[in-house]
Amino acid sequence: MTTQFIENMAVEITGEGEPIVCLHGLGGSSNNWTPVEPALANFQLVRFDLPGSARSSGIGGDLSIESIADRIVQACGKLGINRAHFLGHSLGTIVCFHIAATQPRLVKSLALFGPLLCPPDAARPNIRARADKARNEGVKGMQEIADAIVAGAISATTRREQPAVSALVRESIMRQDAQGYARCCDALANAQAPSVDAIECPVLLVTGDQDGVAPPQAVRAIADRIPGSRSTVYAQCGHWTTFERAHDCMRDLKDFYSGRFQ
Repeated sequence: MTTQFIENMAVEITGEGEPIVCLHGLGGSSNNWTPVEPALANFQLVRFDLPGSARSSGIGGDLSIESIADRIVQACGKLGINRAHFLGHSLGTIVCFHIAATQPRLVKSLALFGPLLCPPDAARPNIRARADKARNEGVKGMQEIADAIVAGAISATTRREQPAVSALVRESIMRQDAQGYARCCDALANAQAPSVDAIECPVLLVTGDQDGVAPPQAVRAIADRIPGSRSTVYAQCGHWTTFERAHDCMRDLKDFYSGRFQ
């Protein structure tokens, strides 16, 4: 494994083969992909800590989905990546959609967990309130945000049967820089849906039946707009898909990539 800082973002690079660019969600890090690494053994994994998140929290200025996508594209260029598979979760899926819509030659496939094009209008005030809480209350606010996300974004089954997952999600959020997290919330709250109707690469969309961020009906609506895309819904699963249902994610990733790309 090598870790580089490109466009002020921490980038972990492991393995050999075709590159898979991995983009985590709000409150996440490159560790979001550790549970599914065995399914990606034949690829080179290029795992970013997104601007404002984890080790990349020090990037200054306002963040937007477009600016994050631009940084990822520029970093790919500096890494010599001209074409790659893209793997995303939550906020990272919005960035993936933007890159696929604006830089189609760069994107060989999309595998997206908890996918959304942008937040529904009804959710935007709550995201902005979360940004204000992180910005104004710092560490204390981040703990309260983490506890609320564990209670609301992980399925009851996961909380009961996999307490380590709850601890991992809580730790991932609590360890975020409060100001960086607030700026990521701003980017998410202001996100506008990209045009995905012209996406032609293979697309896998995965969500949980208890995912309130990317509910199954919304994910199916996205799939209906992208010809040939596949959508899957996991039972008793919330929004943190790769943590809650790692074995199912690995199965579907292996199936998605096998034959078609290997």
